[in-house]
Amino acid sequence: MFNLACVVLDPYTNESSWILKTASRILTGFRGADVRVNFVLTCDADDAKKFLGPLTEEFLVFCDPDRAFVKSLGLAELPAFVFVSMDGNVAASAEGWDGAQWRAVSDRIAAATVWAKQSIPVAGDPVPFKGTPALA
Repeated sequence: MFNLACVVLDPYTNESSWILKTASRILTGFRGADVRVNFVLTCDADDAKKFLGPLTEEFLVFCDPDRAFVKSLGLAELPAFVFVSMDGNVAASAEGWDGAQWRAVSDRIAAATVWAKQSIPVAGDPVPFKGTPALA
């Protein structure tokens, strides 16, 4: 088992597209850490490729079209940033986009993996916004 740093997105919503650049930057910051960075998309593989484009070549991408994984994480809103520890439990999560909440998840990952903390948010990141229903 591995620690997982998951950015969970619904590619059919504006909210998930608004956070894509920021999410990519955050996940890139954990390359080399003892965590598998990945995107989880609530769609099939074809739509994931359309939504992520070249990011499918840079990151692990999991497709969850029936949202079974999303449900197992207990998420109510997407986008979400989730740290799943090696034992399979959710160690930290943030739903919607709020830089302070995503930073708290990032800090938890950094502490667990003995990795550098990231600056979140940074100039150019979106303003905070509420997510869309995760289990719509």
